[in-house]
Amino acid sequence: MAKQAAELRYAVRFRVVCKYFGQLCLVLAALTLVPLAMSVIFGDTSISLRYGMVTGGLAALGAGLARLRAPAGVQANEGMVLVALMFLFTPLVMSYPMMASGLGFLDALFEAVSGVTTTGLSTKATLAGVPPTFLFARAWMQWYGGLGIVVFSLALVMQQGLVAKGLAVTDTESDDLVGGTRAHARQVLKVYGVLTALGIIGSLAVGVGFFEAVLYTFAAVSTGSFAPHDGSLATLDWPAQVWITLLCLAGAIPLTFWYRMFKEKRRVAVDFLQIQAVVIAALVVALAVGVAMRLNAGMAWPQVLHHAPLLAVSAQSTAGFASMPCGQLDPGSKLILIFSMLVGGGTGSTAGGFKLLRLLIAASVLRLILLRSCLPKHAVIEPRLAGRRLQGEEIHAALLLILLFVAVIALSWLPFVAMGYSSLDSLFEVVSATATAGLSVGLTSATLPALLKGILCIDMLAGRLEIIAWLVVLYPGTWFGRRMEGT
Repeated sequence: MAKQAAELRYAVRFRVVCKYFGQLCLVLAALTLVPLAMSVIFGDTSISLRYGMVTGGLAALGAGLARLRAPAGVQANEGMVLVALMFLFTPLVMSYPMMASGLGFLDALFEAVSGVTTTGLSTKATLAGVPPTFLFARAWMQWYGGLGIVVFSLALVMQQGLVAKGLAVTDTESDDLVGGTRAHARQVLKVYGVLTALGIIGSLAVGVGFFEAVLYTFAAVSTGSFAPHDGSLATLDWPAQVWITLLCLAGAIPLTFWYRMFKEKRRVAVDFLQIQAVVIAALVVALAVGVAMRLNAGMAWPQVLHHAPLLAVSAQSTAGFASMPCGQLDPGSKLILIFSMLVGGGTGSTAGGFKLLRLLIAASVLRLILLRSCLPKHAVIEPRLAGRRLQGEEIHAALLLILLFVAVIALSWLPFVAMGYSSLDSLFEVVSATATAGLSVGLTSATLPALLKGILCIDMLAGRLEIIAWLVVLYPGTWFGRRMEGT
């Protein structure tokens, strides 16, 4: 079977990759016009010059590559390579204008990676005195990074299976990676735009200033955590904290669910299952963290009732906003939040982690194993979820991705411990980066060794693209071998 697969394997076609990479560069150039315009409005001349150079360079590069003649169809490995290249290329390019705010290259790159992956970790000790363009630019990166990852995840499931059924992928779309992605991108963009508009309006209604309302909304709907203040949510009144937290929860729910509910007036079992799972998981985590805060840290009930639900939703949605410094949490609360961040939100949402749907698939398989021990030898029973039978490929993919997440976290955690950092705090920081959550116990800072900053950058990129895309990029068969006709 492996030999047959090798004979049917096709390497990526460089003209196809270059052509679509050029088109994506043109999109990125258009997106960069927004912070360029904001820098002009705010009078940040030095930043404007850098954004102008970046925009011009992207436009020239994109226009040149987009003119290449290439087949219209895109293979799955070509799609993964394109998205991986863009998530690597974007922060590299955006580091240049961010350096105008006083950051060195490594810290600017860290900030850009954190932005485009919707993580929210930052090496800056304080935001006091930073140019407003800097605050806007990183929130804007989170906004379009969150949109991009949803579209990417939709492209990856253009095949038959549980997730594909949940996203209403048709047979035609499964054969057309580009066309199917564009169709879903239009749906997602509508939902994303509506959530953003409602987020800004709601933030204004609860007393948040316009500029801050825009920044908090950009970060919330993308489940990022770049706040315009050092205190994250702590600087807001409780109605604003609750509203931003609800936006984060909305972003952690499959965005196609909102489209189908309000546009098509229907719901899909997988979507509804994921919504239930996200809400129940957040409630369980809130209860567990509240108990730990009360019993282990002796925190007063009013503080427990305030902080536990906000931190639980922030961790489960991987939004990363905090109503109190996570470094002040007791070890039990940290462990609970670590597991919550690792699992994350729903598939097809802007949330990170390995996703609740995959945990439910793993639990279904475990339940089947236990049930079979009680059944007659010849009894036939199949793993089911959301009313349908799970395919072997779906189960293998879910279990493999969970294993890969754990492996990446373990390998990233060891250097932190080897360099003398607290084992629990190191695990918290690494999981937060890999799950693109952004909650921090304080290890991420300008003084963190360059090696560890680099590891966290790799974790953010690996977790955002769910690891598989990077393995495809590193796989020799992706680049060497037969190529499909018409190249």
